[in-house]
Amino acid sequence: MRRLSALILACILLLAACGAPAEGSASASASGASSSSSSASASVQTQPEETAASAPFTLAACPAYSFHPVLAENSVNLTLAPLMYEGLFTLDSAFQAQPVLCQSYYVSEDGLTWTFTLQPGIAFSDGTPLTGEIVAQALQTARGEGSRYASRLASVSSVQGSGDQVSVTLTQPNGALAELLDIPIALGEGDRPLGTGPYVLTDSGGSLSLTARSDWHGGAENLPIAQIPLASMTRADGLMSAFNAGEITLMDVDLTGSSDLGSSGRYEVWDYNTTQMLYLGFNAQQGLCRDADVRRAIAQAVDRQDVVDSIFARHGTASALPIHPDSPWYNDAVAGELAYDPAVLADQGLEGRPLTLVVNIENTAKSAVANYVEQQLESAGLVVTVDRLPWEEYQETVAAGDFDLYIGEVYLTPDFDLSPLLGPGGSLNYGGWTSSTISGLLSSFRTAQGDARAAAAASLCLHLVQQAPIAPICFRSGTVLTQYGRVEGLSPVYGNIFSQLDSWTIQE
Repeated sequence: MRRLSALILACILLLAACGAPAEGSASASASGASSSSSSASASVQTQPEETAASAPFTLAACPAYSFHPVLAENSVNLTLAPLMYEGLFTLDSAFQAQPVLCQSYYVSEDGLTWTFTLQPGIAFSDGTPLTGEIVAQALQTARGEGSRYASRLASVSSVQGSGDQVSVTLTQPNGALAELLDIPIALGEGDRPLGTGPYVLTDSGGSLSLTARSDWHGGAENLPIAQIPLASMTRADGLMSAFNAGEITLMDVDLTGSSDLGSSGRYEVWDYNTTQMLYLGFNAQQGLCRDADVRRAIAQAVDRQDVVDSIFARHGTASALPIHPDSPWYNDAVAGELAYDPAVLADQGLEGRPLTLVVNIENTAKSAVANYVEQQLESAGLVVTVDRLPWEEYQETVAAGDFDLYIGEVYLTPDFDLSPLLGPGGSLNYGGWTSSTISGLLSSFRTAQGDARAAAAASLCLHLVQQAPIAPICFRSGTVLTQYGRVEGLSPVYGNIFSQLDSWTIQE
């Protein structure tokens, strides 16, 4: 049983209520769990359990903010989006596309045009039929200014829709385009647009709720609950208070970096995989880290699993490659080349050599990782100076290349396109690393489809293991908290914590 102090939970929930990160953003500008969701009881400061049990199944909402699934910035409202909106595809726990609004598709010989045929008989909650024109307009909105999906659709040159088909044309082939099209389809650009999902947002005298659609194409009889009251939030800390008091039943949080436990009340924990990768960056242009052997030895000096267990309280997945280990594109044999072995660094003869490690002081978990890396490197004889910098100064320092090492984090897109991070001139390639073959390897991986994609990923990752331009550490997990004993059967996935809702059992 994992325990979490009320103080730490308060900080986590405050963060959870802030704006959601845009796709492809990086906390290294600098800015889960196993493949199947896990559940565990844990303690948290709450009101007595009978108080929570007496309340109906309730979710949180922020009525003063937009509910648009593409244009909204409020993470509380965005959490609700999968209940009201659907995409052409949804992602499973391995980040593979599963069809929802799409019935079938075909790809042109040059790989540049994808044509999708829509499922028949699907309508929005007001009865408007789903058409190719509407889907095309929704994807155009997703490409535009203010969209949280704009960066992942940067290689889209045009979107056209007609009848029951929509065509997406690319500027360069992408064999995993389907993995990028879990984008929710909304009718219009207002703050509360209509969707094709199982629930519709209803407002009764200012009191919001989600009402099950009797005409939903997935079958209203498969839904575990007909009406979901929405508790109105006006302040970020209201989310924490409402959950602790049992006023809301479920919430999506980030528990990474938490390992304490409180003592009264209980909740359940359901982890899910994300594409949020923490890594150690190298300056490949100057200093000790110009040498690939040194970079590789440093990468092997980091016990990734220990970082996940001790710093991230097991809310993550250790990874030696910049692809999530649950993805079919991850290669265990290649990853094994960077298995933890501190003796490799000790054998480099670097005793007394200095290194500067840069980290954002405002992020407790990353600062803890920096401490860990410092200890590991100094045990091999290196002299490490850790520069803990405020966010803006950290960004400027990393962008200027004024470091030997930095702790970075990036939100990769679900196709695991590494071009911004590792490509020549990539916007996140702060270490300035390049090689004569990397452009071709990145292109081959991006272009390949089916079984060929796994082979292309293996070739790319083998080169990255040999050169070690960065040292991936782990992928963080997202976490759903539920009041103890209220909900069973959760299978949350990245982008949809309500995945497989028809398998849920809700105790009223």
